[in-house]
Amino acid sequence: MKKAPQPMWGGRFAAGPAEVVKQFTESVSFDWRLYKHDIAGSIAHVHGLLKAGVLAKTEAAKIKRGLRAVEREIELGKFKWDTSLEDVHMNIEAALVRKIGAVGAKLHTARSRNDQVATDLRLWLRSEIQSAKSETRNIQKSLIAVAEKNMGVMMPGYTHLQRAQPVLFAHHLLAYVEMFDRDMQRLEDCLKRVNICPLGSGAIAGTALKLDRDYVAKLLDFNGATRNSMDAVSDRDFVVEFMAATALVAIHLSRLAEDLVLWSTAEFGFVVIGDAYTTGSSLMPQKKNPDVAELTRGKTGRVVGNLVAVLTMLKGLPLAYNRDLQEDKQPLFDSADTLLASLRVMGDMLRHTKVNRAKCESAVSDPMLLATDLADFLVNRGIPFREAHRVVGALVVESEKTGTPLPKLAVKRFGAGAARVFNVRHALASRRAVGAPSPTNVRMQLTRWKRLLK
Repeated sequence: MKKAPQPMWGGRFAAGPAEVVKQFTESVSFDWRLYKHDIAGSIAHVHGLLKAGVLAKTEAAKIKRGLRAVEREIELGKFKWDTSLEDVHMNIEAALVRKIGAVGAKLHTARSRNDQVATDLRLWLRSEIQSAKSETRNIQKSLIAVAEKNMGVMMPGYTHLQRAQPVLFAHHLLAYVEMFDRDMQRLEDCLKRVNICPLGSGAIAGTALKLDRDYVAKLLDFNGATRNSMDAVSDRDFVVEFMAATALVAIHLSRLAEDLVLWSTAEFGFVVIGDAYTTGSSLMPQKKNPDVAELTRGKTGRVVGNLVAVLTMLKGLPLAYNRDLQEDKQPLFDSADTLLASLRVMGDMLRHTKVNRAKCESAVSDPMLLATDLADFLVNRGIPFREAHRVVGALVVESEKTGTPLPKLAVKRFGAGAARVFNVRHALASRRAVGAPSPTNVRMQLTRWKRLLK
């Protein structure tokens, strides 16, 4: 067994940190998950050192073989993570030196854990963004599938949670498809700033060795290398951007979850969520609770809180690297994990949710939903909209006071032509402006989205 490298405090200190300090400062209990990206970055760094003449070909080959052997150990679950070595970087380096001897200690030439962890995070986040995009697309597909299956179903649209105007159920779901598409755009845009390589920036001021940073960046499929060493090691804007994007995705999921919670109540009865995605009560045998939707709504608070935690941690940091930056990983990892889990389960649940057409259309038969159409009817007769609005409002009050249906009062006041206003299907068919919920428009949007999501 070869000797492990000298502890990270090197020759500067006569003794290592106190046990309580070791426990307080270790991060390997959570940053171990960066191991694959740490090793990928190290292998690219080996190529950079080889090109710079720091390593001989035999040394470079030996280090790469050693790193891949360490990676296999980790993936087989045989690797022993040592909290006394503090983090994922030191654990891997120590294991490497034990395997291949002193040549392994050359790996850390011209780099610091500051630029190393910044590189690892960017590599990890690049992969997570792709996963988030994939799951966001999946939930869009689930929404489209439910919308297409229930294309003809009408329902009330709501403002202030009060019945407002009739819409198609599919049109309501398509609103969420639009939201998630903006989320996709934000994730794509975030990726542009994630995909820049800080490796070679060192601790703060780069290196005097002739390291070709652009070459190393290319090996790792980055779009280029960072251009300021101080910014490179202390920048966590890309973390904040991703967490802000995930917070918005989570908020959109939460709004969708809230609709499903409301719609599945006896008071609404618009949908029935599949048994596999609901739970019962420990006391009340009749209960069928929408726990998946409620937990998705609740977990949004965690994702938003994680964003606030990182923003607060960053707000007072002087340049350049500070140990506070270690506190970015747990909230970042948690946000990514929580979002992916929420997207997956909500996408699955949507596909196991049935729409109660009779309940939806019973609710949409309320003639008050067409009061605005009656005002438009008057506008078409030359009455200014504000006056038409006042007249119809007064008629609504009369209907409520007397119990006389609004359509009957309208025909009595404005003639037989007003009766057609209260045909819900006619009212929907007339809404043909771009973005409005006519059946023709909604079918076109479904066709468009199915093509885009292929």
